[in-house]
Amino acid sequence: MAAYLIVNVAEIRDADAYARYRQEVSETVRRAGGRYLVRGGEVSLLEGEWTPNRLIVVEFPSADAARAWWSSSEYAGLKELRQVSTRSQMVVVEGIERTDVP
Repeated sequence: MAAYLIVNVAEIRDADAYARYRQEVSETVRRAGGRYLVRGGEVSLLEGEWTPNRLIVVEFPSADAARAWWSSSEYAGLKELRQVSTRSQMVVVEGIERTDVP
């Protein structure tokens, strides 16, 4: 079952380092079976008080695949780069089974 990695980059502390991260991370996501669905588009608040700054949504084949990517040696250096260059939150959520019903 598909799972979704949801990231809010709340603050960019080092724009140059974060630009490097953004340039290099996509290939690691792709190799892990992930694909970007949302990557920093405009966010409009409809309800509540949550105001993400830069929102990213990545679809993975499963939650295990997302966790494997996050904990992989291939991503380790980039993860550290993201963590020092931004203040961000990241969660993984399992999707639902697809049906023919909309």
